[in-house]
Amino acid sequence: MTKTVFWVLLLVGVSLGQESGPTPDVTTSQDQLAGVSTSANTHPVERVQTPTYEDLYCAGFITKQDVPHDTFVAGGLHSPHATKFVKNEVIYLSGSKFKEGDRVAIIRELVDPNRYEMFPGQFKLLSATGQPYAELGHARVIDTRHNMAIALLDFSCEPIVVGDQVIALAERQQVSYRNPLRFDRFSPPSGKTSGQIVLGKDFDNFLGTGRKAYLTVGADKGVKVGDYFRITRDYIEDLEDPVDSLSFKASYAEDTQMHPPSVESAWWKRSKGPVVHVKDMPRRAMGEMIILSTTPTSATGMITFALEDIHVGDGVELEDTPPATASVSDETPVQK
Repeated sequence: MTKTVFWVLLLVGVSLGQESGPTPDVTTSQDQLAGVSTSANTHPVERVQTPTYEDLYCAGFITKQDVPHDTFVAGGLHSPHATKFVKNEVIYLSGSKFKEGDRVAIIRELVDPNRYEMFPGQFKLLSATGQPYAELGHARVIDTRHNMAIALLDFSCEPIVVGDQVIALAERQQVSYRNPLRFDRFSPPSGKTSGQIVLGKDFDNFLGTGRKAYLTVGADKGVKVGDYFRITRDYIEDLEDPVDSLSFKASYAEDTQMHPPSVESAWWKRSKGPVVHVKDMPRRAMGEMIILSTTPTSATGMITFALEDIHVGDGVELEDTPPATASVSDETPVQK
């Protein structure tokens, strides 16, 4: 009996040893990028952030279309002592255009108090693109027996104040997103629809993963919800930036170099050394974004992947979008 148990255990050990051998090296098709190296430096694997319900309905937008000013938040149950309103609070809406059961969105027409251009011509470009608006929340009209409609806030992105505008709630199209891929940092221009980041949500000038940005291209250029855009920057933009250009202007030559190099268009230049032509450097990709909503002249995108800081003024270019793998839930989240 003891000898039988010994041989059974021996056979099991041999079997496990064979199964735990080295795993064969399998390369997926997405790593085989037309013969291009897939190293982490040039083709890192994306670590993406997918959009949520809050991302869809709190992202804001830019539009050139007229937005009514005659319907707005006029107060709340505890006015004038309460000046800000959030989820589950009662608010009063001016105007007589509402009926019980209407679902409305509260938005805010925005102005930047800092008035600082992140890149030359930003204000002119923004004016041509449209007026920025913040999206603040949703409410449901529960009573229309008075001169002002009474509504209950059932979702809020941030506190709402008197004077914020009220418009009909437009249900957002679900956004389908894809699995992470390898990201080509040096993808050459494709000739597809391209534009520029003209503004960041909350007037942020430096953006990262999960942040929202507004583009200079919209539905009139064929942009649609779910499109992916690659975010790019040329080195010539760094050369023209008042801060980043300082690194180009600094001397980075070695004392032992017979003919130190100089940079094209820099404030200093040596005649004998080689000249670095910045405009000939490859365009580099900074990250990706997915489109959450569009207007005729603009689109709102969420940065799903960023390798470094994204700047207002960076370029964007439409990508070929692989098949989607999942979509954002259309259900209103439970807020605490």
